[in-house]
Amino acid sequence: MGVRRVELEIKTADQLVDPSLEARGAARREARLTDVLQAVLRAFRNWAGPVPLEEITATLPGCTPAVVQDTLVALDKEDLIQLREGRVAIAYPFSAIPTAFTVGFADGAERYACCAVDALGMAPMLGEPVHIRSQCHDCQARLALEVGPDGVDPGSEEVMVWVGNRSDEPSRITTSL
Repeated sequence: MGVRRVELEIKTADQLVDPSLEARGAARREARLTDVLQAVLRAFRNWAGPVPLEEITATLPGCTPAVVQDTLVALDKEDLIQLREGRVAIAYPFSAIPTAFTVGFADGAERYACCAVDALGMAPMLGEPVHIRSQCHDCQARLALEVGPDGVDPGSEEVMVWVGNRSDEPSRITTSL
């Protein structure tokens, strides 16, 4: 039996990039900079439940309810938010729908994060420390960790993030701690 020779093609990072995926990512990053999405994210930090259109419109005096509604529909189509019954139920990283990831703030407010990665990202996004509560997806042990704007505080070395695709919605990711 002889040695089997395998030819490997070496590609650069530029050759591996999917242009359509990169374009979608660029559009999503650009959409995050809109006044409407920024208003939605601020509302989620200050509002405990699904955020009504009126709450968002009230913080944007230059926008009519129709413009805000049209923008929210476009953001929903791009999977940056989720609209339900005229309210914003999810605006990544926030969820008004209870999840396994509770994020506590210094002022006592608590919000749900869509996933583990979103929970970990709230502190740097908002520039304030947070306390995350969840449970291990494997053994269901309770987990709690502190995250500051610069990252996870010492003492959390044994916590890891698990990332996997959901089979029912391949465009979305699910994560656990």
